[in-house]
Amino acid sequence: MSDIIQLLPDGIANQIAAGEVIQRPASALKELLENSIDAGASDIHVIIRDAGRTLIQVTDNGCGMSSTDARMSFERHATSKIRNAQDLFAIRTMGFRGEALASIVAVAQVEMKTKRVEDETGTCIRIEGSELREQALCACSNGTSIAVKNLFYNVPARRKFLKSDQVELRNLMEEFQRIGIAHPELSFTFYNDNRIIYQLPASNQKTRLINILGSSYLDRLVPVMEDTDVVKISGFIGKPQFARKTRGEQYFFANRRYIRHPYLHHAVEEAFQELIPDEAFPSYFIMLEVNPANIDVNIHPTKIEVNFLHQQIIYSIVRAAVKKALGLHNLSPSLDFDQEPGLPYDPSAYKGEIKQPTITINPDYNPFTRGTPPDNPPAYKRPVVQKWEKLYAPHGQEAEDTSHMVQIHDQYIVSSVKSGILLVDQQAAHERILFERYLRLFTQQKPASQQILYPHTLHLSPQDFELITSILAEIRHIGFEISEFGRNMYIITGVPSGMEDTDIGELIDAMLENFKKNKDDLVQDKKINFARSLSRQQALKPGKKLSEAEMNSLIDELFACDAPEMAPDGRKTFVILPFGELAQRFK
Repeated sequence: MSDIIQLLPDGIANQIAAGEVIQRPASALKELLENSIDAGASDIHVIIRDAGRTLIQVTDNGCGMSSTDARMSFERHATSKIRNAQDLFAIRTMGFRGEALASIVAVAQVEMKTKRVEDETGTCIRIEGSELREQALCACSNGTSIAVKNLFYNVPARRKFLKSDQVELRNLMEEFQRIGIAHPELSFTFYNDNRIIYQLPASNQKTRLINILGSSYLDRLVPVMEDTDVVKISGFIGKPQFARKTRGEQYFFANRRYIRHPYLHHAVEEAFQELIPDEAFPSYFIMLEVNPANIDVNIHPTKIEVNFLHQQIIYSIVRAAVKKALGLHNLSPSLDFDQEPGLPYDPSAYKGEIKQPTITINPDYNPFTRGTPPDNPPAYKRPVVQKWEKLYAPHGQEAEDTSHMVQIHDQYIVSSVKSGILLVDQQAAHERILFERYLRLFTQQKPASQQILYPHTLHLSPQDFELITSILAEIRHIGFEISEFGRNMYIITGVPSGMEDTDIGELIDAMLENFKKNKDDLVQDKKINFARSLSRQQALKPGKKLSEAEMNSLIDELFACDAPEMAPDGRKTFVILPFGELAQRFK
């Protein structure tokens, strides 16, 4: 039998290696931005076209490269930052593997122009699929400009599996935000299809966050600072009342490198415990500075995962620092140790006679008898439903009056049906009703709209502005009157009929959060995603008390739906407990 193991051709090996580093357009942008920062740039421009499919260009005013270094930079494992194995444990730069440019040119057509301050002319290099096409002298500005064109042009399968333009653009903007937050001292500009999305001048940390997230964050952020021998912590956390329904605004940086760290995330959640609802997520932008010898950043090709030497200690310090920040700004519960727990009481304020409380007992009352209950029983002993015999008809018989219902915990509706007991989740049921109602609105020519007395202005982050722009037709189609009102701003002058009393800002914010949560569904159908998001936000929430008429109306509307058995996200809207199963429970 002949030998079957052989070395892969360089082209295939490069494409395989590139797949570990360059997974989508945002991956290429991240590597290029990190190279610009390592080159000492103070001003960086990003140009995107067609969500990165056609062009990703990064131009900086950094140190530039000589003609030889420019050519060497595209070779695999060629780097200026590592000379021996010990250097891996003292990394202070963003890049160090020597894989970024080599991975990019393996799957794209790349043009680089670079020039050092001391050189009279620059160097222009063109490479396609790892093959050098041209290298020549050229006139260009000091620094480096790299244009990545037609990403994955030679890997059609990879290009086919890219998400929609909206999703890929949002990923590009997310990578840009991470770099921008970590380096407020640098100036950044981000263009998408010839429009300026971000223009970030050099600033301090809080100003940078506000420039990225929007002016509404001016009063939402609380500073976090702690300096110890193990770790130095700085940054900001969001006030508890502004906790989000998605994890989008949660950032950890280790030595200015964005990282994901579930263990430290848990430390922040612990600090926010009992301050935010269970389904909400705190916002945080926390910078960690540690000795490079005490952190391993070389465990993942994208450098997004790290190991800390003193991980448990850092956990405790992060949790304590966040709790301290919340306490200093009166955002966490405090204890007054000079006063006993309980209601405040000043005995000198009471001038009357103090009487011992008495208890009235009915000695004839027996809760296990079927006789008439005592007069005026306490409220918590009164039956919730009168004539409950009518609600639960005997097995095999129809209830005398199936219109009687009861609400349990202001969350579930109980009613009797021929086959047993009907239990309805009021929130899931209402979501189904609204979901189908909003979908029907998309089929109408002229949706009903109601003018609002005071127009509502939306001040949005660039990312949210782009998201609303992408679904503007759907927003207008169901009855919103909305138009652009300046940079990163929209103004709403009309809402769908029935939403006149709705908090417009809260509605739009929740709608955007749900869209982000379901972002992959943008590929399938924006109308379905929009209807799902709006119905989720507008539906009855647990804790809403309903009258019997409202309960009847809800159930009638539910069973008039095309798919009454489940909510838009797949949850059950109701269950039926058969009488036979109920009887078994009592055996």
